[in-house]
Amino acid sequence: MNGLDIGELSERTGVPVSTLRYYDEIGLVRSIGRHGLRRRFAPNAELQIAVITLGKLAGFSLEEISGLLEGSGARGLPRPALHARADEIDAQIRGLEAMRDMLRHIADCRAPSHLECPKFRKLLRDAMGGTLGAE
Repeated sequence: MNGLDIGELSERTGVPVSTLRYYDEIGLVRSIGRHGLRRRFAPNAELQIAVITLGKLAGFSLEEISGLLEGSGARGLPRPALHARADEIDAQIRGLEAMRDMLRHIADCRAPSHLECPKFRKLLRDAMGGTLGAE
């Protein structure tokens, strides 16, 4: 029988077998049959699992991800909502980059307190879009 055994799919994607069973039960990824008691999945299941994994990372619900997997189907998400979510992710990325830069500076800063450090204060002001006082 063609396709991937559930164990193979789990190994290739890093998704636990129990999660793959759940995805199959709710129709997110469909098994194409069984070999003995073990479910088998179509070769494109690996791609579908990648979409699910990235969708979850981006904060989409499983229902929303189902719409993404269906493409332009009736349950698909409208394009403006996808653009809005991408904009939210861009804002999160900027915030995380700013936090990374501040943490690296704090780790290396020679000032008695990073709150007294002019460079840290500038990083903080920049991260807040210039809304903090320039003290």
